[in-house]
Amino acid sequence: MSITAEDKARVIKEYATKEGDTGSPEVQVAILSHRIAALTEHFKGHKKDNHSRRGLLALVAQRRKLLDYLKGKDQARYATLIQRLALRR
Repeated sequence: MSITAEDKARVIKEYATKEGDTGSPEVQVAILSHRIAALTEHFKGHKKDNHSRRGLLALVAQRRKLLDYLKGKDQARYATLIQRLALRR
């Protein structure tokens, strides 16, 4: 259900705004999106796993907060990130 270190490093490298960037909103949202996708796949086979569902809702809320922050700071970066991650507005 969690992502491997290799997957996380790949996501960080892909969405980093500069060398060594691990904390920008783009990277954080990309990592959260990857974790959300993995949990969503998990629920296809485990429909009654309510404990993990609570964690999924927390991840979605955290991603929404980061996206709202980025939207308030820089519209262009927000639009680019939404497009790259194929998230709806």
